Amino acid sequence: MSTNGMTSWAVDLADVGAVYPFQGWEVVMTVLCVVFWLYWHVRQMRDETRELEEAVKTATNENMAKGIDRY
Repeated sequence: MSTNGMTSWAVDLADVGAVYPFQGWEVVMTVLCVVFWLYWHVRQMRDETRELEEAVKTATNENMAKGIDRY
């Protein structure tokens, strides 16, 4: 199965067009991936901070003693 119309690899690849899909989009895709990666880290830190703050608000001596006694 050929996606670029080639029937043999025994040719000069300089004369052939795109050998793989989305050729020329490498930089754009890399930038998009880095932006998404940074967004995910910021979102994850924000969500974890909110979760830990809620845990601190609900923590009382009574609840902590119950948790310790369980183990």
